[in-house]
Amino acid sequence: MPLLEFSEKGIFCPAAGVHIDPWRPVERALITHGHADHSRWGHRSYLCTESAKPVIRHRLGDVNIQTTKYGRRIDINGVNFSFHPAGHILGSAQIRVEHKGEIWVVSGDYKLEDDGLSEAFEPVRCHTFITESTFGLPIYRWKKQEEVFGEINAWWRSNKAEGKVSILAAYALGKAQRLLRGLDRSIGPVFAHGSIESTNQVIRKQGIVLPKTERASAKTLRRDYIGAMVIAPPSALRHPWMRKFPPAAIGIASGWMAGDGARRRAAGQGFALSDHADWDGLNEAVTATGAERIIVTHGYTGAFRKYLEEVRGLEAFEATTQFAGEEPPEFN
Repeated sequence: MPLLEFSEKGIFCPAAGVHIDPWRPVERALITHGHADHSRWGHRSYLCTESAKPVIRHRLGDVNIQTTKYGRRIDINGVNFSFHPAGHILGSAQIRVEHKGEIWVVSGDYKLEDDGLSEAFEPVRCHTFITESTFGLPIYRWKKQEEVFGEINAWWRSNKAEGKVSILAAYALGKAQRLLRGLDRSIGPVFAHGSIESTNQVIRKQGIVLPKTERASAKTLRRDYIGAMVIAPPSALRHPWMRKFPPAAIGIASGWMAGDGARRRAAGQGFALSDHADWDGLNEAVTATGAERIIVTHGYTGAFRKYLEEVRGLEAFEATTQFAGEEPPEFN
């Protein structure tokens, strides 16, 4: 029996009787991070990192959440578990599972570039590594985030000179806060959609410093938005909420902007900024684990598995999850 298996409810550890990031209700769930596709409502109990708990509580309400520190070992029915930084968003973790000398690591989602906000990625040695492959094609190679921020600020400056408001779409948890830290505040004021501002408040209460933002609301006069930056979730771009603004320039910050011309054109202005590892990051993470076996999930599983197997000579497999395949830009 393998240490971990993919069940109809999620990744399951038979020896411990626990699931990791399950997509259906279970008795005990170990959660890698607070995004909705990894922390679902309905489990009897949750275990996550200390810094992931506040936003999970904010999203799911009064659920039974226990926390752990990074690196702390937890024994569950004789199986040893520990959480290690994934660098994806604040509180995100890889979960290490050890039993009878065998070690597996479930990566969750991760990125190797230190964004200065998330706890920086730490490679974990193991025998089997379960890796995401959201951007598992060679066309996805990120610029340094400082360079992308430079492009965003130049775009904002240009829009201000034309008397427009800049509306930049980004996922409310993780991406939005990175953007807030990278914006040149000398250009103008920054507003945030209500869902993003609510998330900002949760993060600020953890003692994390975020630049000041104002909630974008109907109470703000249209003329006060001219020259400003508004950060919003992509779903808001298709909502009547947009009517409150004067003439606007629309952009989106997403890893998909690196490789898909149609998506970039549809976005208005695309900036390739992702909270996931790019092609080089995925390969670097695999190497750093020293794993003998790689299980590829979530994204370009076939292409990445084939590369690992045929080019790198590793034992590689694909595994299907409920959230496999490409996801819309707001998630990446």
